[in-house]
Amino acid sequence: MVKLRSMIVNADSTGVDSTASNDRRITSVGHFVRRFKLDEFTQLFNVLLGDMSLVGPRPNVKRETDLYTMVEKKLLSVKPGITDFSSIVFADEGNILMYQSDPDIAYHQLIRPGKSQLGLFYVNHSSLFVDITLLFVTLIGFISRKTSLCLLVFLLKQLNASNELCAIASRRQPLKPSPPPGATRIVTSRDGCTL
Repeated sequence: MVKLRSMIVNADSTGVDSTASNDRRITSVGHFVRRFKLDEFTQLFNVLLGDMSLVGPRPNVKRETDLYTMVEKKLLSVKPGITDFSSIVFADEGNILMYQSDPDIAYHQLIRPGKSQLGLFYVNHSSLFVDITLLFVTLIGFISRKTSLCLLVFLLKQLNASNELCAIASRRQPLKPSPPPGATRIVTSRDGCTL
């Protein structure tokens, strides 16, 4: 993927994949780039090349996808996208991880379960209507996060999503550690081991 650099050179050599908003690896210009999601616009080049779609599950780094359960591997059956249900719901990922002692484990416990569930829902319910609606809701999110989440929940209900998935998408409740789809235990280490 083509992205604007928002972190120091060799930031990935630390072995930490998840990035909190207060991560010291983010440059001063990088904070601006990330705040306004400018690093996502360059991915339009990948869309033009056919490597990505406008809408589809957000891609993860290989270390993350290697930890996918058999259920989550279905996320790899479609082209990754610039936006989807989870990118709207977890647009504040950096803030969620900000005060966590280990952002990677916090990602696997707090974000990955809901992100994967929403991604799998997209894979099973993708259509031109859903894609156009998600693009619209993404744009609304730049103006009002609250409105975008309400519209997203409305769309999920129209598509007969479970109450649990709608609750995740509404983000009204604090995120709680839970296992990713296809697992019965909560991830407790960076190598995907569960408790």
